[in-house]
Amino acid sequence: MSTTTSNARITFKGEYDFGVDDKRRVQIPAKWRPAEEVALSVHFWKAEGQRHPCLLVLPPATARKLEEKMEGMSFSDPKAETLRRLLGADCDDLTLDSAGRICLPEKLASKAGIGKKVILVGLFDRFQIWNPEFYADTQVTDEVARPDAIKLI
Repeated sequence: MSTTTSNARITFKGEYDFGVDDKRRVQIPAKWRPAEEVALSVHFWKAEGQRHPCLLVLPPATARKLEEKMEGMSFSDPKAETLRRLLGADCDDLTLDSAGRICLPEKLASKAGIGKKVILVGLFDRFQIWNPEFYADTQVTDEVARPDAIKLI
C-alpha cells in the first residue's frame, strides 16, 4: 500500500468515543479523514506534567514539522539523541483502511493503556487517542489549569 504526502489541511476538532476491535482497529471520524491516502504518524506520548500516556497522531504536515525540528538538532547533543531515540522507538506510520479505521500497533496501544474503548480528542493540527479512564483524569487536571491555559491566547 503506497502512501502520498498531502498538503490538504484537516482540522481535528471535537471529542469522539469509539470501540477498539480484536485487531486493535479504531474508527476515525469521517471529517478527520484525509481525501487521499496518506501516512498518519502515531506516537506514544507522555508530556511533562501529563499523569497518563496517550497516543498522539500527526498528519503528514505536522509530522514533517516535528521531523524537521529534530533534524536541526545537533548530533552531539545527548538530550537531542535521547529525544530521537524516545520518539523514534515509540512511533509508527499508519494508513486508514477502506472502512476509515487505523490499526493501532500492539506495543503502542499497550504502553498507552488502550483496551476495548478509546476517546479521540482533536487538538486542531493533530489528535490524541486516550484510554477513557486516563482521559477522565486528565480532564480534571485540565480544568484546574484552564485559567492559565486560556491566558496563552
